[in-house]
Amino acid sequence: MAKILVAENELALREFIARGLAQRGHEVVMAQDGSEAVDHLRKQRFDLLLTDIDMPIMDGIALALLVGRDYPKIRIVIMSGHEHQLERAQGLSDLVHKVVSKPFTIAAICTVVDQALGKKR
Repeated sequence: MAKILVAENELALREFIARGLAQRGHEVVMAQDGSEAVDHLRKQRFDLLLTDIDMPIMDGIALALLVGRDYPKIRIVIMSGHEHQLERAQGLSDLVHKVVSKPFTIAAICTVVDQALGKKR
């Protein structure tokens, strides 16, 4: 399966997503913010980035732009629970596979991840 980087500042949600993806056979690495995600990106190869928009230090939009520039083969899925942030992410449609609204079920996020992994940018 795929190696997925989950960047989410809420610990419970980060672990919930990681468990769900791992149960489906994916290797998951977690980051609590964009800066920690960049550290992981420099050390490991990933197939997909699943990132929240609202994070400290480096938000998900900045992280997605960096990944698109420096790691163009990584597919990107963005999530957010704030409508105004979702609107910001809509301008990244050439870079991002999907923008997902919180809350969501694990089945729904796994479906989005599977679709993103099957689609090349």
